[in-house]
Amino acid sequence: MKKKHYLTMIAILLSMGLSMAQAQNPECMTNLSIYAEHAKVKNYDAAYEPWKMVYESCPDINKANFSYGEKILAYKIKNSSGTDKDGYIQDLMSLYDNSLKYFPNKFSKAGVAIDKALLSYDNKMASDEQLYDMLGNAFKEDKKNFKNPKALYLYFSSLVDLHGEGKKDLQEVFDVYDDVTEKVEEENKKLTNIVTKLLPKDSLGTLTSKEKRQFKAATINSKSYGKIAGSIDSKLGALADCGNLIPLYEKSYEEKKGDVNWVKRAVGRMFSKECTDDPMFRKLFEAQLALDPSADAYMYGGVLKQKAGDNKGAIADFNKAVELETDSHRKSNILYKIATTVRRSSKSQARNYALKAVDANPANGKAYLLIANLYAGSANACGNTPFEKRAIYWKAAEMARKAGRVDPSLSGRASKSAASYAAKAPTKEMIFSSGMAGKRVTFSCWVGGSVKVPNL
Repeated sequence: MKKKHYLTMIAILLSMGLSMAQAQNPECMTNLSIYAEHAKVKNYDAAYEPWKMVYESCPDINKANFSYGEKILAYKIKNSSGTDKDGYIQDLMSLYDNSLKYFPNKFSKAGVAIDKALLSYDNKMASDEQLYDMLGNAFKEDKKNFKNPKALYLYFSSLVDLHGEGKKDLQEVFDVYDDVTEKVEEENKKLTNIVTKLLPKDSLGTLTSKEKRQFKAATINSKSYGKIAGSIDSKLGALADCGNLIPLYEKSYEEKKGDVNWVKRAVGRMFSKECTDDPMFRKLFEAQLALDPSADAYMYGGVLKQKAGDNKGAIADFNKAVELETDSHRKSNILYKIATTVRRSSKSQARNYALKAVDANPANGKAYLLIANLYAGSANACGNTPFEKRAIYWKAAEMARKAGRVDPSLSGRASKSAASYAAKAPTKEMIFSSGMAGKRVTFSCWVGGSVKVPNL
C-alpha cells in the first residue's frame, strides 16, 4: 500500500513539473512534439528549426533535446559544406558539453569526451596529440563509462603513431595497451555472460522478446569488441616482439622490480610472446614470485620446469596455480594458458586443460578454438583410410563454430577456422562413393568419440 502511495505521489509531482514547464513556455512543448515526430521518421531537415527553438529556449525540458539533437546535427554536418558545416560541427560540440550540464545523470564524462574526440577525428580537426590527450584523460577520469570500441582503438592507435614519431616511449605504449585490452576483456566478459545465460534458450527457441533483444545486442557488441581487439593487436605489431621487450625490461628492471603491477604485466607479456627462453623471463618471474606468489606465478614456474625437462614438477605447479585462483574467469584463463603450454608434448593433456577452462568459464571460446586446432592437427593420426582421416576435420569445424557461439567476439576468427576445416573434410563425392552418408565415424586415436557424416 505504501509503495502504491509512493508511486502515485511521484506521478503527481512529475505531472506538476510538466505542467509548470508548459505554463512557463507552452511553445517549447508544442515544438518538442513537432520535432520529435519528424525525427522519428528521420526527416531531420523538418525537425531542425523546431528543435533549435526548444534547445535554445528550454534546454532542460527533455533529454530528447540532446538525443535527437545529436542526430539532427549529424545529418546537417553530413549534408553541408564550408562555413555551414563548420558551424554545425561547433553546435554539436556545444551540445555534447551541454548534455552533461543539463542531464548529468543521463550522460557521462567519458561518453561526452569520446563523442567530441570522434567528431574531431572524423572531421580531421585534431592532431594525434590532441586525440590522445582527450581520450587519455577521459579513460583515466571515467574508465567505467569508457566503452566505445572505436574510441578504445583510437586511444591506443594515436599513441602508437606518436611513438613512431619519437614523441612517446615504448613503456607507455605497453602500459596503455594493457589498460585498453583489459577494458575490452572486462566489457566482453559482461556480454558473454549474457550470451552464456541465454544461449540454451536461444537454441530451444524459447527466448522472450526482451531476451531476444538482450541476446542480439550482446552478440553484436561482443563481435565489435572482438574486431577492435584484433585491430589493437595488429597496431601493436612487432613493437611487442622479444627483440623489443627484453632490452626494455633489462633497462627498467632495477627501477621497476618493486612494482608488482609492472612485474606481472612484464612476465605476462613475455609469456604471451614466447620469450620464456631468455634469462630475463626467469628474473621477472622470480621477482613476481617474491612480490605476489599468486596463481599466475605458479603457472610461469611450471613453464620453466617444463622447459628444463621436469614435466612432473611442471604439472604440480600448473595444478597449484589452478588451486590458488578463486575467480572463475581468471581460473579459466590460467587453464587455457596451461593447455597452450602442454600442447606440444601432449595433445590429450592440452585438451583436458582446455575442457577444464570451459568448465570454469563456459564462454571461453579460445579453449574451443584450441581443441579444434588440436583435432585438425591429428588428422593423419586418426583413422585408417583417407576418408576416416579427413573426417576429423568435421569435428574440428564443430568445435570452431562452438567457439563463435559462446564468445561472439571470436566469431570472425571462429568462422574462418571452421570454414578452413570444413574445406579439408571429405567432399560430397567422397561421401557418396564411401556410402557413409548419415553414418558415424568413430575415432580410435586420442581424440575418441565420433562424428556424423553429413547426408547428401
